[in-house]
Amino acid sequence: MLDIGCGNGALLAEIRKLGSWKLYGIESSESAVSLARGQGFDVRLGDATVDPATLFERHTFDLIVSAEVIEHVYDPRGLLREAHNLLKPRGRLLLTTPYHGYWKNLLIAILGKSDSHFNPLWDCGHIKFWSRATLSAALAETGFQGIQFYGAGRCAYLWKSMVLTATGQP
Repeated sequence: MLDIGCGNGALLAEIRKLGSWKLYGIESSESAVSLARGQGFDVRLGDATVDPATLFERHTFDLIVSAEVIEHVYDPRGLLREAHNLLKPRGRLLLTTPYHGYWKNLLIAILGKSDSHFNPLWDCGHIKFWSRATLSAALAETGFQGIQFYGAGRCAYLWKSMVLTATGQP
C-alpha cells in the first residue's frame, strides 16, 4: 500500500495496526519524511505529481491512498496519472478531499462565508475545490474506472469531505 502525501506517517501507523500490509509513502516535506521514517516507514521524499515513477516500479501497489492531498496540488491530473501507473491491474485508489458541490457552495455564499472559506490568503491552503463531478471526471480522464463516491461528515449535499474509490484498468 502506498500513501501519497503521507505527512508524518499517522495514517500509515493506523493501517499498520490493522494487518500485514507492506506500507510505503511519498511526501514532499523533508521534516515530515523524517518523522515518518522515525516510525519505521519506507517514505520517499518527492513530488507526487511527477516523482513516483522514479521512486517506485510501475504496477507495484494493490492499494493507493491519498487523503486530503489533491486539493493542494497544482497538477492533480499528474498525481492521478502517477497513481494509475503505480497500481497493479485492478488495484484500488482511495482518495479523500473536501467536498464542494452546488448546495454546499450555495449555502457558503448565502451565509456570506465565501471569503473565509475560499481564502486566497491561506498560505499553503487549498488551491483546488472539488465536486463529485469534477473529481470523477479527472479520475476518468486519467484511466480510472469503477468510480464510487461517498459523502462524509455533516448531512447529505453539505458533506465536509468526500471519499472516492476507483480501480485501475485491467
